[in-house]
Amino acid sequence: MFGNLTPSTALPSLNALRAFEAMGRTGSATLAAAELNVTHSAISRQVKALEAALGTRLFEGPRHQLRLTEKGKALSLGLGTGFDALTEAVRIVRDVDEVHVAIHPSLAVKWLIPRLARFEQECPGVTLHLSDLASAATRQRGADLVVRYLDGPALEGETVEHLTDNRVGLVCAPAVAVGDLGAAPRLAARTHIRGWSDWTVATGRLEHSGPVRTLTHLHFVQDAALAGLGLAVLPEVVVADDLAAGRLVAPYGFAPDGGALVAIRMDAESRRAARRTVHWLREQVRATVAPAR
Repeated sequence: MFGNLTPSTALPSLNALRAFEAMGRTGSATLAAAELNVTHSAISRQVKALEAALGTRLFEGPRHQLRLTEKGKALSLGLGTGFDALTEAVRIVRDVDEVHVAIHPSLAVKWLIPRLARFEQECPGVTLHLSDLASAATRQRGADLVVRYLDGPALEGETVEHLTDNRVGLVCAPAVAVGDLGAAPRLAARTHIRGWSDWTVATGRLEHSGPVRTLTHLHFVQDAALAGLGLAVLPEVVVADDLAAGRLVAPYGFAPDGGALVAIRMDAESRRAARRTVHWLREQVRATVAPAR
């Protein structure tokens, strides 16, 4: 009796579709795996199974530089719209004041998480959920807001909420500052390889010539600077607390780099809780950097 309810062409596995959409959007099986909390190999298996079920290639190119085929682009676009609609439909039915924020790990660890108790006091009834944002991503499935640094034309987006102009500076532990800064090791992050060159452009100073120590994330670089392992170029927002406490110093101060810290709304018609969160984030950023300016 239910025969007419079964479509003539059954949909592929939902897990396979989710894996493909995440990989197509992030451009990487590794990033897709991190977002969906599965392994890299699980993403690869699901995408291969989807290609087999559809009888077509969805990615092409060398193994480590895969790109979407034309059919892959069409499927990725359609699935993105569909999953966004599903996410919003479920959120409406739940009818709870939850705000999902995708944020760069360094911003979360060094700035936002220490302020979450304040958020709970000042925004009662709103539950904040945090997730890691890939270094180059400007959107993430299930997020209401994406908090990150942006520059260039991307700052003019319709859903981009400006929090503060970005300022960068060279920082180090006080003990390092009394030595020869020119010879001190330079700390650099793999997720922000332009840090030192951006600082040179912003300040007009020559880049220091000390040996380079490379770490994975900006918050690792900041911790290394706190430990006295060298010099770091970091955004003012993430080091403001350490500067105020005297754990770090900024010998040359801070200079604007043309970018900004922003909150990107994933929906043009944001819910009240998301708008309230953006307002709170803006006030917290202003309170963070105001004493130093």
